[in-house]
Amino acid sequence: MTDSATGRVAWIHSAPIKALAIQELQQVQLDLLGVENDRRFCIVDPDGKMLNAKRVQRFVAVRPRFDDAMRRLVLYMPDGSKVEGGVDLGRALAVSIYGRSVDARVVDGPWAEALSALAERPVELVRFENPGEGVDRADEGAGASLLAEASLRAIAKAAGVTDAVDPRRFRMLFGIAGVEAHVEDTWIGSRVRIGSAVVVPGGNIGRCAVTTLDPHTGVSNLDTLAALAKYRAEEMTSEPLAFGVWARVAQAGIVRVGDAVHVA
Repeated sequence: MTDSATGRVAWIHSAPIKALAIQELQQVQLDLLGVENDRRFCIVDPDGKMLNAKRVQRFVAVRPRFDDAMRRLVLYMPDGSKVEGGVDLGRALAVSIYGRSVDARVVDGPWAEALSALAERPVELVRFENPGEGVDRADEGAGASLLAEASLRAIAKAAGVTDAVDPRRFRMLFGIAGVEAHVEDTWIGSRVRIGSAVVVPGGNIGRCAVTTLDPHTGVSNLDTLAALAKYRAEEMTSEPLAFGVWARVAQAGIVRVGDAVHVA
């Protein structure tokens, strides 16, 4: 079986802390569980339940920056202030995330105070003990997500806006250029070579109200769900209001912006 050239990697977006702003990267090591530090941290309430931007919209406007060793963290807050310090792991706890119980450690330091003030409720920053635990659909083996760049222009047209929709709204790991809108739907079940890695898309990603939030401000300013219902409702997808696909990693490898994408 031969591969046919399909497209190239347009962007790589990682979210080291779930719910907070994504980071744009030039390359990643994609392992069988995904990118090691993607969604490695999350924010929890006093009951150990994961908090996302559906519950605290302003989280998406907080920009985290780690050093290369992930030992120091800076949070750039929406009001222009910043909080910084070492990543010091404290007590163990079990985090409830998507119906699963996952082992984690509290990150000691100024994080709880700063994030609690923003959330207007007590919260803590935690780090999962193992990589891949914070990825959506981890219980199905998901390690990556793919979205055609042209899909952003398609939803913009449906929403009645001129410019392509900001991809950060959808928090996808890989954007694919040079392909038609929503062609990623047709890749489900196929082996897709991306850089030196191979992934197998397993299903569509249904969307929620978080995608309506401006990634800079955390304010809802684009009705992405109405746009999807307008032009995607009749599509046969594994989840409703689908936009992009999730994938299992069949072969680990390095993925860089500009790398070719091939479908077997």
